[in-house]
Amino acid sequence: MHDRRPQPSFETHRLRDAPQDGVRRLGKQLNMHGTKILDEADRLMTVCNSCRYCEGLCAVFPAMEMRRSFSDGDLNYLANLCHGCGACYVDCQFSPPHEFNVNVPQTLAIVRAESYAAYAWPRALAGLFSRNGLVVSLVAALSVATFVFGFAAFSDPKVLYGINTGPGAFYALLPHNAMAALFGAAFLYAIVALTMGLRAFWRDIGAPIGRRADAWSLFQAMRDAGELRYLDGGGVGCFNADDRPIDRRRLYHHFTFYGFLLCFAATSVATLYHYALAREAPYPWWDLPVVLGTSGGIGLLIGPIGLFAAKWQRDAALLDEARMGMDVAFIAMLFLTSLSGMALLLLRATSAMGPLLALHLGFVFALFVTLPYGKFVHGLYRYVALVRYARERRMMAAEVTPE
Repeated sequence: MHDRRPQPSFETHRLRDAPQDGVRRLGKQLNMHGTKILDEADRLMTVCNSCRYCEGLCAVFPAMEMRRSFSDGDLNYLANLCHGCGACYVDCQFSPPHEFNVNVPQTLAIVRAESYAAYAWPRALAGLFSRNGLVVSLVAALSVATFVFGFAAFSDPKVLYGINTGPGAFYALLPHNAMAALFGAAFLYAIVALTMGLRAFWRDIGAPIGRRADAWSLFQAMRDAGELRYLDGGGVGCFNADDRPIDRRRLYHHFTFYGFLLCFAATSVATLYHYALAREAPYPWWDLPVVLGTSGGIGLLIGPIGLFAAKWQRDAALLDEARMGMDVAFIAMLFLTSLSGMALLLLRATSAMGPLLALHLGFVFALFVTLPYGKFVHGLYRYVALVRYARERRMMAAEVTPE
């Protein structure tokens, strides 16, 4: 195994040579945090703030260095800045089996997951984060698919296995207004719940000046998020169980993220077609909604498969294994939504169209209603954290610039 850990420097001698009972108490003297994992995160950030060897790896450590102490909001902010690349764990001379037991990636992964529940809206549903596994998502999807299937069977059994083509063929199974009301309500609820959660997170992490972010910070955060700038382990990639850095997680994240955006764009264009141009689905293969949806669907097949494979290759010491179900459920729902959509596209002119449409609608509905209580929120919280980080960097640069 290749060891990238540095030799102890002069600056870190003060930690190495410190009385061990004092080190064990480091960051725990007041025990002011709301949870034990936040106490542990405070201890680690205090140790790291005394060492600062990893300051060039990602955004977490420069943001950490701007603070002398850490509130709950600060720790949740730093946790959501972390992309879990694992480079600091490999580089750190105090990581296990050292008695300081510094494991920043795993600790921040647990803090990050708990932050999703802490800011969830409504609060009564925060427990869904711990129970939002694959089984729950599949039950929700199959329940809606069964409802759509039963509705069509009750209205006109011939529609289920008949061949329906041309504009409006999809609505022979479920009327457009009923479909729009059902999925519109689910989507609206997801938007409201996500917005309220983000608002609570933004207020808790404390905006640097009031609660406003300038256009430059928003753009810089959008650029950093779009490039996955900090998912590179300081330039070498993410670390797996074999301790070899690779950059495939970034690639698979890109397939998934941009595939999702393309599918959302396809749905938006189709909505515009329906209401503004009075053109009903399904559309020809060459039409814009189909081109966008097909491109996005391919991305949502490749990306989730790659993320599944990358997840199983990672070192367990870097992961929050207790919440793997939440990760797997979200990735699986994206994959199944895309797979059923692509199958529907290929077989829409056959008798399989009815059952496939019911199944696809079930997966889409389950994806919508679980968005605010699953791994989807990590992208939104990370973007907000990047906005604050960009704002902090700009403020710091302004302070040190000579007049």
